[in-house]
Amino acid sequence: MKRSIILYMLLGIVLVWVACDNFLKEDPRDKLPEEESYNTLSDLYLNAVASLYTYVGEYSDSQGLQGTGRGVYDLNTFTTDEAILPTRGGDWYDGGFWQGLYLHQWGVDNDALQDTWEYLYKVIILSNKSIERIEKFQETHTDSELPGYIAEVRAMRAMYYYYLMDMFGRVPLVLSSSIPMKEVVQYERKDIFDFVVDELQEVAPLLASARSNQPGTYYGRITRPVVYFLLAKLALNAEVYTDNLWTDDVRPDGKYIYLEVEGQPLNAWQAVIYYCDRITELGYRLEADYASNFAVFNEGSVENIFTIPMNKTMYTNQMQYLFRSRHYNHAAAYGLGGENGSSATVEALQVFGYDTDSVDPRFGLCYFAGTVYDLKGQVVKLDDGTILEYMPWEVALDISATPYEKTAGARMKKYELDKTGTKDGKLMENDIVLFRYADVLLMKSEAKVRNGENGDAELNLVRSRAGVPDRDATPENLLAERQLEFAWEGWRRQDLVRFGKFTRAYSSRPQLPGEENGYTTVFPIPEKVRLMNSNLEQNPGY
Repeated sequence: MKRSIILYMLLGIVLVWVACDNFLKEDPRDKLPEEESYNTLSDLYLNAVASLYTYVGEYSDSQGLQGTGRGVYDLNTFTTDEAILPTRGGDWYDGGFWQGLYLHQWGVDNDALQDTWEYLYKVIILSNKSIERIEKFQETHTDSELPGYIAEVRAMRAMYYYYLMDMFGRVPLVLSSSIPMKEVVQYERKDIFDFVVDELQEVAPLLASARSNQPGTYYGRITRPVVYFLLAKLALNAEVYTDNLWTDDVRPDGKYIYLEVEGQPLNAWQAVIYYCDRITELGYRLEADYASNFAVFNEGSVENIFTIPMNKTMYTNQMQYLFRSRHYNHAAAYGLGGENGSSATVEALQVFGYDTDSVDPRFGLCYFAGTVYDLKGQVVKLDDGTILEYMPWEVALDISATPYEKTAGARMKKYELDKTGTKDGKLMENDIVLFRYADVLLMKSEAKVRNGENGDAELNLVRSRAGVPDRDATPENLLAERQLEFAWEGWRRQDLVRFGKFTRAYSSRPQLPGEENGYTTVFPIPEKVRLMNSNLEQNPGY
């Protein structure tokens, strides 16, 4: 179904909930009457199920789960000790936006927060509309596919509520496409957690067990292993997600948070292990080569679980992160564009052991550092003829008017260069990795440790693949391993919150007054959204 048709269908649906998303301003053409979009089973699938996946990856700011800027990924990455977008003279100040993210000074009127909130709810409202359409079709049809269609859309909606709950804490639970604004009610974080867990548990048996990351009928779709992964993440973060007052320095104990799993009460850590084991049983395993998960044409990975399909001729999804990080001359040497921006922090360099005899091998797979070479192995030079050399240790929040203004910081390298990439390399063939099996192993290891068991085996499977010595599975080592394994993958904020490290001071970032109580571990409810609905209370501390 054409995007314009989808947009036409949304106009009357989303306006009541989404304040000012740009897609509402378009003038769609070549429209079909809405009713004609759902006449047959195939039309129903295309327009009520498949159309939702066009929003998982995107090309505009604050849209999509990864690939674009100023949205879910940036809010989970540049607010942490993993990555920084330094101010470089006239570049990357942007009204203080990037500094504000890093300093946790984002404020309640932040446009990126509002746009991300609206994006997440847009997909939820569209999912509600799809469920209603499928249920209406079901009144006069008995096709065996219909329960699966509903399950898939419910899983999509639950996944988006997972992101909302993780980022904003207490949020409205909206299960209708046409609820009046005055009836929208804010729910406690634990209530959203319980809803998402229940939804995913109910739909899992109705979904195919097929691989979502590999081409075929289920390519790019939410299947049972994707749901199992989300359930493991939910259980792993249960101490955070069931804490309705996150500023009182007291958390529930995961050993005493119980989830009903297949008729058995399991504590949070046992539930993590259960769902991780289900994924293993479905045949997922580590790739022998770490880099192959991020290669051009990485659809054959046996490790990737959920990805955003990328194809520069078939899809409009973009990956902006490599483009955003490379120096202009570095990118030009590849025949691509660059914005000379995002870099590793000092803390990330320290975790990787950069510039030491024991640097982790994954550093060279994730970052460009030192002298830069073109595709023929020739040294890349700056405009003044000097050699382009990235200086990782010189990174700071503002490096304007320093000798390293344009060259400070180790840059993103994680995805293999697609030499045929278009649009400055933002349209490429490497599918964007959202969930992968290495995370399953590290989740299981962490859950074991938190439950008083030994998690060495799972941790060291991941380390063995990287070619580094075994380590004991301790909380400190597990947090470090997650940095080493998942650099640039968008997990750092969640990890730091879970380990109680998100609000601490680090290089170029002093702790905010009062921040030790944890109020910045969730973002504020956007003020413009609150002005639309007086029922919504602001999160504590804002």
